[in-house]
Amino acid sequence: MIFDRVKPLDAILATAEKKALHRTLGGLQLMLFGIGCIIGTGIFVLTAAGAQKAGPGLMLAFAIAGAVCIVAALCYAEVASMIPVAGSAYTYSYASVGEFLAWTVGWALILEYAVAASAVSVGWSGYFSGTILNEFLGITLPPWLAAGPLALGGAPGGFINLPALVIAMLVTWLLMVGTSESAKVNAILVAIKVTALTLFIALTLTSPEFDVARFNPFLPAGVFGGFGSGLGAVGAAATIFFAYVGFDAVSTAAEETKNPQRNVPIGLIGSLLFCTVFYILVAAGAIGTIGGQPIMGPGGIPFPAGSEELARQCALPAYSGALVCSDEALAHVLRQIGFSGIGNVLGIAAFLALPSVILVLIFAQTRIFFVMSRDGLLPERLSKVHPKWKTPHVVTMITGLIVALGAAFMPVGLLADYANAGTLYAFFMVAVAAMVLRVKDPHRHRSFRMPAVWVVAPLTLIGCLFLYLNLPLIAILVLPVWGAIGLVVYFGYSRSRSQMGQGVVEVVDEIGGEEKIVPIDAPKA
Repeated sequence: MIFDRVKPLDAILATAEKKALHRTLGGLQLMLFGIGCIIGTGIFVLTAAGAQKAGPGLMLAFAIAGAVCIVAALCYAEVASMIPVAGSAYTYSYASVGEFLAWTVGWALILEYAVAASAVSVGWSGYFSGTILNEFLGITLPPWLAAGPLALGGAPGGFINLPALVIAMLVTWLLMVGTSESAKVNAILVAIKVTALTLFIALTLTSPEFDVARFNPFLPAGVFGGFGSGLGAVGAAATIFFAYVGFDAVSTAAEETKNPQRNVPIGLIGSLLFCTVFYILVAAGAIGTIGGQPIMGPGGIPFPAGSEELARQCALPAYSGALVCSDEALAHVLRQIGFSGIGNVLGIAAFLALPSVILVLIFAQTRIFFVMSRDGLLPERLSKVHPKWKTPHVVTMITGLIVALGAAFMPVGLLADYANAGTLYAFFMVAVAAMVLRVKDPHRHRSFRMPAVWVVAPLTLIGCLFLYLNLPLIAILVLPVWGAIGLVVYFGYSRSRSQMGQGVVEVVDEIGGEEKIVPIDAPKA
């Protein structure tokens, strides 16, 4: 039986019980924390890609993606409050549906975090090249150093996105030597992001350039472009889902929340609703001032975002000012309507804030690798800790190289779609875990108990599957291909070396570093 190895929840919770976390967060604090985690890369970077898929319907796309996130967040909150330990959806799956499906989730999370870090690196590169180099220093990078190859959706004359590669490797180096984010610095960056976007909304919505006629037609590619097309409002929602995924950090804070049954849904739903309205207003401001209609191809169908065909069109003078062609969409909008100075400030905000997002994503990726390695599912040397730096340097370097290569040669829209494929599968399995644990362990303490689980969890499954099927076909295929590679690794290496298969569970005290081996009744490999 391949579904026979379910890690005992008591063993997993032995780690959490040592933490003794204080419950200090109220509903408003949790909501503000969520806003800070969610607002970032997606809105700064993916506005152009979303507009190419949906035109002004991008506003509807933000609402659709936000709705799916709300039901997914409630599932995430219940399971995270029940199993508040490292490993995210991988650990939740191990404790509910067993090792095999947990492996598929962990393998998908590897795809999610690594590709997402590449996408953010490419987004940062656009603001660095446009604002810092061009606007402030008067330097224009040669095309072959500023973008990936045209055949991969880069730009005419493009070969490598050097700034994206450099920032990915720099962040990797910082993680290897043990540099971590300061909470104060992170709080300042969050304030900069929110202030910059608030200023953007105020300037665009009150600008003389704002014209409601720019919203017509509102849905040039329709609401539903067809499964696998990646077009229409739903197709754009599948892409800009990337803009919301920071909410999982709110879910994991359930153990530190006062009155979690009341405050967790306030924090989750409040932050998601706020960000959804915020995102819709940003989209309205951008489209109302300079327009957001997609560039149409044969048959009146938008050219695919991140495609060679679109890159060729964007190189033409007729589209040089188009929203859908900008690598730094929001700063570009402000420059187009006469606010170059403030546009540059917004570009600086993105330039400063996005590296911290890259750091968090690579950090999360290495920790998933680390936990899977500790469970015996990946080689033990991957979890080797550097004697001086005290970091998992081997897996961090491997991750950083993969992230840098993706950032160097791929466009941001495609990378976001690939990352979303892994994310949607992970969220899907969290909803499965929530339902399985309600049946298998109904009396277990849950700091937050989701209301109407048999409505909310199935809605999460439907929503995640629906968005996944509305990604572009190539992004839909990435997940099963990546998954097939993962199955070869699992059955060829991991299953026979699994600690569960050998009858032990490793439990680590994350504060004191104490390790304890817990014997269990598990079938031998």
